[in-house]
Amino acid sequence: MTTEFILPDIGEGIVECELLEWLVAEGDVIEEDQPVAEVMTDKATVQIPAMHAGRVMKLHYQPGDIAKVHAPLFAMATSEQVTKQEPEAESAASQDHPASTSTTTTTSAGAGEDFLLPDIGEGIVECEIVKWQVTEGQSVEEDQVVVEVMTDKAVVEIPAKHAGVITKLYYGEGDIAKVHAPLFALDHSDSASTSSQSGPAHTQTEASAAQTATPEAAISESAAREGSFEPPVAIPGKVLASPAVRRIAKEHNIDLKSVQASGKKGRVLKQDVYRAAESLNTNNELNDASKQTKTASEDTRRPVESGGKRTEKVRGLQAAMAKQMQLSVQTIPHFTVSDELMMDKLIALRAELKPAFEAKGVKLSFMPFFIKALSLALKEFPVINSQMSDDGEYLHYFDDHNVGFAVDSKIGLLVPNIKRVQDLSLFDIASQMQTIIEQAREGKVPASALKGGTVSVSNIGALGGITATPVINKPESAIVALGKTQKLPRFDDNGNVTAQHIMHVNWSGDHRIIDGATMVKFNNLWCHYLQNPSAMLMHLT
Repeated sequence: MTTEFILPDIGEGIVECELLEWLVAEGDVIEEDQPVAEVMTDKATVQIPAMHAGRVMKLHYQPGDIAKVHAPLFAMATSEQVTKQEPEAESAASQDHPASTSTTTTTSAGAGEDFLLPDIGEGIVECEIVKWQVTEGQSVEEDQVVVEVMTDKAVVEIPAKHAGVITKLYYGEGDIAKVHAPLFALDHSDSASTSSQSGPAHTQTEASAAQTATPEAAISESAAREGSFEPPVAIPGKVLASPAVRRIAKEHNIDLKSVQASGKKGRVLKQDVYRAAESLNTNNELNDASKQTKTASEDTRRPVESGGKRTEKVRGLQAAMAKQMQLSVQTIPHFTVSDELMMDKLIALRAELKPAFEAKGVKLSFMPFFIKALSLALKEFPVINSQMSDDGEYLHYFDDHNVGFAVDSKIGLLVPNIKRVQDLSLFDIASQMQTIIEQAREGKVPASALKGGTVSVSNIGALGGITATPVINKPESAIVALGKTQKLPRFDDNGNVTAQHIMHVNWSGDHRIIDGATMVKFNNLWCHYLQNPSAMLMHLT
C-alpha cells in the first residue's frame, strides 16, 4: 500500500505551480523533511519536502508539467509500510501451492488508494469522526458521502473522489483524524468489481453467515436500507455534542455523560445541558439549605482543600489560534499607533439611517461605517493592504479589500472577512455582516469566509474594552482594535470644555512593510472619514 503526498498550500491564492525538477527518483529511499521536488509559482521558487521517511514509489508529473495544489504530487511507501510489505513479499514467494492464489486475491482486494483528509477550514488540523456512511467492502459512487466529521467550526461531509470499493477505514467513530493523513482507502481500479466477486467458496461463506444472522439484525438492516429509520451513532466512551454544547457544559460544570440526550443520533443539544444545569442548581440549593442546619462547630471542623489543578489538552480552534498568534508575534515585528476618534457626527448619521435599514430587515451597527471608511483609506495607502512573502523577498499588493472582523462565537474567536469591500455599499456590508454573524453563532461559517483576508478589525468595545494592543492576523500587515465609546470632557477650539463621544482606536502594523509616519497618515485619513461622514457619503450607496 502506498501513501499519496498531497501538494500543500504554498502561498496565498496559489492553486497550481510548475514542476521544475525532481530531486529524487522512483525507488529512492528518502528521509523525513528531505527535499523531493522544486516547483515554481508566479511568486517564488519553492522546494517541497517529504512529510515522512520511506521509499518513493511513483512520480505523478514530469519536469515542466503543471501540478495542482491539494492534488497528489507523488506516491510513497512510508517506513512502516515498507517494513510490512517486505515480509509479505518473502512469504508469498516461498509459497508455491494452490493456496497462493487466494493470497493474491486477498492482497488485491485489500489494495487501494489512500484518501487524505483535505483542508476543511483555515487553521483546522484535526477533526472528530462523527459517523461513517459506508463500511469496508462497500461500493461507492463518485461524490457519494463517505463520512461525517466535526471540527471546532462546523460539521462537514467528506465525499469520495472516485467511484470504487472502500477497502479500509483508518479511524473509528469518535476518533480524531488528522488533516493531510489517510482517512480511508478506496480501490477505484477496473479490477475492483472483479476482486470484490470471489469464487464459490466465498459465496458459500457469505450465505452461511447470512443464515446465522439473527432475524432482528436482518429486519434492522432492511429497515435502514428502506429509510424507515436511521440507527443512532454509538461511540463507546464518547458523548456526541458540538463544540458549542461542550463549551456550555464546561461553563456550568456539567459532565456530558450524565446529560440525557434529546437530539438526533443521540446528540446532546444545548437545551439538554441547560435542563441539566437547572436540575443541578436545584439540587445545590437543597444541599445548601441542608448545610445551613449544621452547627458552626461542625463547619469549623471541616478540612479545607486547596492547591488542586486540572489539565486539558489544547486542541481544535484554541490550538489553531494559539499556533497562529505565536507565529504572528515571532515572525512579524509589531508596532502600535493609538488615537481618539470623535464619534458624535457618526452617531447622528447612524441614527438617521437605522430605520431605513431595519425596514429591509438589516441591523445597522457602527462596524459597516468603520469597514467602508477603511476601504476608502486603503485606496490612498495601498501598502496597508499588502503582505510580505514568507521568505521576505516579495511584497504582494492586493486589489481587493477583504476586511476581516473578529466574532466572539460560541465555539471561540473567528475572523471571517467580507470580500471586495471596495465594490460594496454600506447596505451590502451591513447585510453580509449580519449573515456571517448568524452563521458564526451556529458554527457554520463557510471556509471561504475565513480565508483571503487582507486587513482586520477587532471590536473589543462591544465587550466593554477601552484600549488594546491587537496581534496581527498573519499573513496580513495591519489590524485595528476599537474601544467602547465614552462620553468624556474635551476642550473645543475656543478653550471651552464640552462633552464629546470618544472611542479609542489602536492600530498594530507590520514594521517590515509599514513605517510609523505612513500608519499615522493612514489613520488620520480613516478617522477623517468617520468624524466627517459627509466626506464619504458618495461612496456609501
